Formats: sequence, C-alpha cells, structure tokens
Amino acid sequence: MSKIRACPICKKPRSEEFSPFCSSRCRDRDLANWFGEGYAVPRPPAPPEDIAREED
Repeated sequence: MSKIRACPICKKPRSEEFSPFCSSRCRDRDLANWFGEGYAVPRPPAPPEDIAREED
C-alpha cells in the first residue's frame, strides 16, 4: 500500500495537478520563499575580499 505524501507547505494531501503541493496557493507560497530569500542553498562563506567588492 502506497502512502500519500503531504504537501511540503501545509501538510495536506498532495494534488496531482499541483504536485508536490496541494494547491496553487501552496505552490505560489513556495515560489515566494525562493524570491524573498526565505530559502537558501548552503555554500561556504565568501572570502572577505569578495564581500568588500560587493559593497563598493
């Protein structure tokens, strides 16, 4: 028996139309998190000289 996976945003059952989300609302919330820096891809810290160049 397969287990129905939950929406990663609200934990309701997923919809085939909006997979892996349950609705367009949750899909849009996830996209907004990426645009609004709610999510980040981990990486090593930037060297101080790179940070200084960005501030100029």
